[in-house]
Amino acid sequence: MNARLGLRHGHGRARRWLAAGIAGLTIAGLGSYAFGTSTGGAPAFVLNQDRVGERPTPPPFQADCSAQPAALQAELSRIAASFDGQVGIGITRAGCDWTVGVRLNQHFPQQSVSKLWVSMAVLDAVDNGRMKLDQQIAIRPEDLTLFNQPLQWEVLDKGGIERPVKMLMQNALSLSDNTANDRLLWTVGGPDHVRAFLKSRDIDGIRFGPGERLLQSAAAGLTWSPELAAGRNFEQARARLPKDVREAALARYVADPMDGATPAGMASALARLAKGELLSEGSTRLLLETMGKSRSGPMRLKAGLPTGWHAYHKTGTGQELGSLATGYNDVAVVEAPDGSYYGVAVLIGQTRQPIRARMEMMQSVSAALARWHEAKTS
Repeated sequence: MNARLGLRHGHGRARRWLAAGIAGLTIAGLGSYAFGTSTGGAPAFVLNQDRVGERPTPPPFQADCSAQPAALQAELSRIAASFDGQVGIGITRAGCDWTVGVRLNQHFPQQSVSKLWVSMAVLDAVDNGRMKLDQQIAIRPEDLTLFNQPLQWEVLDKGGIERPVKMLMQNALSLSDNTANDRLLWTVGGPDHVRAFLKSRDIDGIRFGPGERLLQSAAAGLTWSPELAAGRNFEQARARLPKDVREAALARYVADPMDGATPAGMASALARLAKGELLSEGSTRLLLETMGKSRSGPMRLKAGLPTGWHAYHKTGTGQELGSLATGYNDVAVVEAPDGSYYGVAVLIGQTRQPIRARMEMMQSVSAALARWHEAKTS
């Protein structure tokens, strides 16, 4: 993928590619994630949910698959066994037919990891000429969602704003902005369109939920109504629920998450993204570069990698109830110094371990991958 995607930082290819740009996909402003000034343009529109772009034809991809992953599997099993919580781990080497990990086929809550699929569906629409990166999307007060949404104050102050598709995607992936993601979701065609995209790419083990409002309401034990988006209404309504109602709702969600993903499905999809199988070359570059600039989760997977390794990642963090945390995740395309790529997923369904212990467990997974890779290639 090095020559194709230009992501080998050690050889300066990412910088040269950024300077050169890609036809139809300018990358200027990747570091300016929020609060830019609208320049006007076409209004947002909803696409036909049944229209999903054709599969790309990826350039040839070669990988050394001679190394057997038995030792890596043993280390991942040890890591999972030593962690007090429900954790799933998946690692796939791009170009190889093996996946190792723990609870590989169990569905875990994705939470904001699912923003990846929205961005992929949007970029697929861009690839096929049905959306444009500079297309302006209106955001009104009634479009606001829940929890993390950095754009909300400007929306409320001005009574509405417009932002281009590319900026909303950068905000959704790099800042995990729920409202930015939700506006992209409904502009591209809604949950059914994203599910159709996943099916068109034969991406297995991935469920896509009904959108932020309905997903979070169900996990909390609430029924969604528009007034819950105002201020802290959602949090206050949730706090008024009896504890047993919240416990039961959260337990149902974790046991059978409507946005669930299996570690095997997630790791495989990320490896295929690295190979260029899911999107065009330009869209693959843009997506990975944006993931590489993520400001969330700096102490999760990427903190376990040694110098010379890189992670293009997306985090997810679910609701908590007392000491119980749910949906605490990080997934990544991990790049080794020699140009090898791995799809990596660490998904915590639930745990009572403190944040530091969760992050250290994730770091141990990426560190184990790097040790195994370097031992096999030295």
